[in-house]
Amino acid sequence: MRYLGIDTDKKISKIGLGTWQFGSREWGYGDRYAGEVAQAIVGRALELGVTLFDTAEIYGFGRSERILGRALGENREPVFLATKILPVLPVAPVVEQRAVASANRLGAHKLDLYQVHQPNPVIRDRTIMRGMRALQRVGLVGEAGVSNYSLQRWRAAEDALGTRVLSNQVPYSLVARAPERDLLPYAAAQSRIVLAYSPLAQGLLSGRYTPDSRPANRVRAGNPLFLPDNLERAGELLTVLRAVAAAHSATPAQIALAWVIRHPAVAAIPGALERGATRTQRRCGGDRPH
Repeated sequence: MRYLGIDTDKKISKIGLGTWQFGSREWGYGDRYAGEVAQAIVGRALELGVTLFDTAEIYGFGRSERILGRALGENREPVFLATKILPVLPVAPVVEQRAVASANRLGAHKLDLYQVHQPNPVIRDRTIMRGMRALQRVGLVGEAGVSNYSLQRWRAAEDALGTRVLSNQVPYSLVARAPERDLLPYAAAQSRIVLAYSPLAQGLLSGRYTPDSRPANRVRAGNPLFLPDNLERAGELLTVLRAVAAAHSATPAQIALAWVIRHPAVAAIPGALERGATRTQRRCGGDRPH
């Protein structure tokens, strides 16, 4: 496993594990996935040296946090645990209460990374960062992060916090390259991190789907990437991915992930399907959106 060269209390693996699908029924994976398979996936990820585990309070309305917490058990020493607050009412006392609730669901004494899930369109970040500062002061939160932020808003959040906002979690893949314009250069220059969610474009880049074999679950079925015309357009890219993969005895998913994490400031957080229980991070067709 490779790790980011960022100064943090714990090493952050370049490949992490996203866990939206653990507790969210819209993926259609069923109770066995949540009850048994998730445990096996987390165990295998730990064996492979994965330290970064990402979840959120909104995933399954807390179920993802509970499932991940149970799967990690007492094996927390190497884990860089990340979760997110949905900023519906992001005043400082609410931020503090919600962090405590997430930590309890995760069975954690500390949240290594506590992220704002998305920018609130009405309330700026000054109020939420007051809560973040208080959480850092008492030691419940290690690093603050944001998600789906523009560069301007990321920097404004950092000014409001008065110290670094370590990471910005955004979609980044071979078919979603907008972070290259400004987020990646900023992260590299300032020793910050871009956490790439949907690094496989929700499984598009695994090569499993075609215009004649479209995804059935609600999450992917509602994504425009999987419209027949777009799947047809992706065919040429997938042909190249398969060729590169064959030349390296790899899978298209592995090549797509390798492309994402080539940048020194990027870590990727794909998900994993049931078959990933024995080959986690190699067959990451469960790549999650945000």
